[in-house]
Amino acid sequence: MLKTILNDLNFPEGPAFDSNGDLWFVEIHGGTVGRLKKNFELKRFKIEGGRPNGLAVDSRDKIWFCDSGNNRISVLDPDTGDVKTVADSVGGETLNQPNDLAFDSAGNVVFTCPGSSRKEPTGYVCAITSKGVKKIADGKYFPNGLAFSADGKTLYIAETYRHRIWKGDWNAEKAEWTNAAPWAEVGGPIGPDGMAFGNDGNLYVAVYASRHIKAVSPEGLVVKMYELGGNNPTNCAFAPEGGLVVTEAEMGRLHYIDNKVHGVRLFKK
Repeated sequence: MLKTILNDLNFPEGPAFDSNGDLWFVEIHGGTVGRLKKNFELKRFKIEGGRPNGLAVDSRDKIWFCDSGNNRISVLDPDTGDVKTVADSVGGETLNQPNDLAFDSAGNVVFTCPGSSRKEPTGYVCAITSKGVKKIADGKYFPNGLAFSADGKTLYIAETYRHRIWKGDWNAEKAEWTNAAPWAEVGGPIGPDGMAFGNDGNLYVAVYASRHIKAVSPEGLVVKMYELGGNNPTNCAFAPEGGLVVTEAEMGRLHYIDNKVHGVRLFKK
């Protein structure tokens, strides 16, 4: 059920697939964005001064990623290797170590900024809209992974250092998150990181320092667990053919879990 795709990676994160079925990921400590083609050809793009983290692929196969080293949201052109800054501030303040991001149904980009909010609730969440960058939530203990429901009307955000996931209504036209409340407790010892929805209705969550991917039901209950070879799963994404790709940081590996589940359609900008 568990297969290792790549070894010896330098703190991998942020898996995502492009329209060709190529797998993209980052190495935070290596400062690179990587592409693994279906023939297992591997190419790395070095991000100068960067610590790339979560990423997403848009409709043109450009790679959007959070850069916690340079405190910005950037876009990589795979054809040229050029990197463009999309956002580096909100309300006149420099972004505080952006972590993960996702597109909504209107093409907005929602991203988390945990900064150093492990012990103080100073983490926040932003949206990039056609009008600029704005905060949509704050006062969180390390906001981390995030995911939209299949219909785009609900946004889920991991609050890592409270071991829980928040759920709230998402208005894509106004870029507003309302009625948000704690939804699921997924345990620790640290807490939920990246996550992805399966077509079985469950939210698959990488729980850092737990050695597990946990599947959370629509009722907010942990209903399945998948054990990994290392303690620190950081994120996950569904492969085009089904099954879950997982980044694991302790051993520096990319894993594939053949759980016969497909992902829901992801929104593109």
